[in-house]
Amino acid sequence: MNGAPLASIFCRPDTLELVLDNLQEGIIAHDPERRIFFFNREAERITGYDRAEVLGRDCHEAFGAPFCGGHCSFCERPASAPQIPDYTTTITTRNGESRRIEMRITCMQGPDGALGGVLACFRDVTDLLSLRMKAGEPVRCGDLIGRDHKMLSVFEQIRDVAAYDFPVHISGETGTGKELVAQAIHNESPRAGAPFVPINCGALPESLIESELFGHVKGAFSGAVRDRRGRFEIADGGTVFLDEVAELSPAMQVKLLRFLQEGRFERVGGEETVSVNVRILSATNRSLKKEVERRRFREDLFYRLNVIPIRLPPLRERKNDIPLLIDHFLREAAARYGREVPRLSHRALSVMLDYRWPGNVRELQNAVQFAFVQCEGRRIEPEHLPLELRQAAALCPRRGPQRKLAPEAVARALEQTGGNKAKAAKLLGVGRATLYRFLGEHPEFTA
Repeated sequence: MNGAPLASIFCRPDTLELVLDNLQEGIIAHDPERRIFFFNREAERITGYDRAEVLGRDCHEAFGAPFCGGHCSFCERPASAPQIPDYTTTITTRNGESRRIEMRITCMQGPDGALGGVLACFRDVTDLLSLRMKAGEPVRCGDLIGRDHKMLSVFEQIRDVAAYDFPVHISGETGTGKELVAQAIHNESPRAGAPFVPINCGALPESLIESELFGHVKGAFSGAVRDRRGRFEIADGGTVFLDEVAELSPAMQVKLLRFLQEGRFERVGGEETVSVNVRILSATNRSLKKEVERRRFREDLFYRLNVIPIRLPPLRERKNDIPLLIDHFLREAAARYGREVPRLSHRALSVMLDYRWPGNVRELQNAVQFAFVQCEGRRIEPEHLPLELRQAAALCPRRGPQRKLAPEAVARALEQTGGNKAKAAKLLGVGRATLYRFLGEHPEFTA
């Protein structure tokens, strides 16, 4: 080392850059004017951009949009260092691929305490999520949770569409969680830091819905004592979720279609044209295509909304998720009321697996909360479940062929897997629901 002090070698700028280039996290640093002055090798790998393409450029221009998406606090130069919590978002790489990243933002301060810029550290978790899905492990997507292959497919769709602004139409029965899917798409998208505005089209009176959507000016009608922004204007830069969109009247369908085509509207009673930038998500518990065939819904509006369709499966088609959801709701209730999480007997679980859940996840949550109260902190038995479930269990025995499981084989599988029922079911070559039913029918196996 020619006698050079070790500290001086490692403080050289080229050595520091070498260290940062060998980190497993991508690093981007920009000044208060958003000019990028550092971009490490991992950032190049994750984003697909070469540092020569981005250094010295405004980060919004270098990536074609704010790299931080809706979380960006530098769309206008802030007067002081903003507080930015850690978050996850979806980015579009240089070759158009969507990647899921975890982002940590640190505001840098100069010697005088003034804002000197931003350091963004991020890591790619796309492949990690994919591996968890393939392994059948429980996966969270926003407030959604599941491990059934049908729900994992929905999670993949959410991740795939989040980075794009194309309209998404979510179909599914009442209680399946359509708004949660819409919220997850928004949260995974570059618009995540901007407003998410849900609108229940079926709950708004016909006389008020136009004003609710587009706003009104003072004196437009009786009671309009001041100018008022509509939901589309409030959501500018973010996402509008039109729930139960099939309930819109023909007249409102025409106005919505015009807005989707032009991105502009006039407030009720106003003459000024308002332009907004929003992403449209919609949902219904009916088939929009059938509504078009019955001439209750405009075909041109259908094609505007149904660019990317997502079908949310009913709970009866994803019964492998029922034990997972029950555990989730029990833990939520226990945490809320400071109680221990009650155990669920196999007999009670068997009843819940055989029920058809017409109210889907919402009904399941209600049933779990009911049982949580009734069991008084002890183990949940069938008698603690709502009457509807107990009556269904008594009147509607299971139909269809059921694979026979030998008690000896089940005992051996549970012993080999240390009591892990998911692994035991895999070892036995049956679904989790089949094993849970067996356990519920054989009291010699303790819960």
